[in-house]
Amino acid sequence: MVNPKMNRAPIDLLLANLHRLSGFDFSAYNRKHILRRLELRMKLENCADLSQLLGLLLQSPALLNNILEDFSIQVTSLFRDAEFFQEFRNKIVPILRELPEIYIWHAGCSTGEEAYSMAILLTEEGLLEKTHIYATDFNEKAVEQARRGAFPLQHLTDYAENYRLAGGKETLSAYMDTDGESAYFHSALSQAIFFEQHNLVTDGSFHEFHVILCRNVCIYFNTSLQKHVQELFYNSLYPGGLLCLGDQESLISLESNQHFKEFGVTNNIYSKLEHPKRE
Repeated sequence: MVNPKMNRAPIDLLLANLHRLSGFDFSAYNRKHILRRLELRMKLENCADLSQLLGLLLQSPALLNNILEDFSIQVTSLFRDAEFFQEFRNKIVPILRELPEIYIWHAGCSTGEEAYSMAILLTEEGLLEKTHIYATDFNEKAVEQARRGAFPLQHLTDYAENYRLAGGKETLSAYMDTDGESAYFHSALSQAIFFEQHNLVTDGSFHEFHVILCRNVCIYFNTSLQKHVQELFYNSLYPGGLLCLGDQESLISLESNQHFKEFGVTNNIYSKLEHPKRE
């Protein structure tokens, strides 16, 4: 088992080599998250310590890809946190309805379930045709899976219940076709979403958005990286644009909250201030 109090040198050396080999820098990720992932990978590879894991990493491109997968955040489902989607429908949709065009960014989209949930919601509100949805993740494999617009059929019952609780107006099956193993979103949904690779650690702003969703991603970052990412979001939002975080996240403890104000009192939604507060 990896000891959280162990010498940092082996971990830092492994992360440095991972950065060198892949181009991805995980040094600012939450250390406990990194340790949990490395501990699991050590067990799977039958490694006694991190030095042995590093030795294997330097010899095996397959292990490099596996570790990148380990560090990727893929806890997701359709209409996860139904209360959030209810609030989005009731409080944010009326604002979006007044815009000639709508730009939305799902940052850290994993395999795309949240972005597809948004596309379904906007379809039901008559807004999808004027909306540009961008969904990004550093994990190329996850992005490719999101583009395919498919998920295991075994999840459909749970997803349908999430959809109902989120205020869905149809049946979830109306938005997909199925075969014996998988469900496939209709092309009207998949073609409405731009899935691209983007790294929140190293890549910059690429557009201005009315809404940015980055839910339950920043909890895996250390405080310094959280500040960096929230600064990126600030620079990527139109004045008055909305930042939606996860239910375990908040801007309250960070200096960057001088750039935002709370939008309502629930579900961690924040509005960009047109003029940042001065200390």
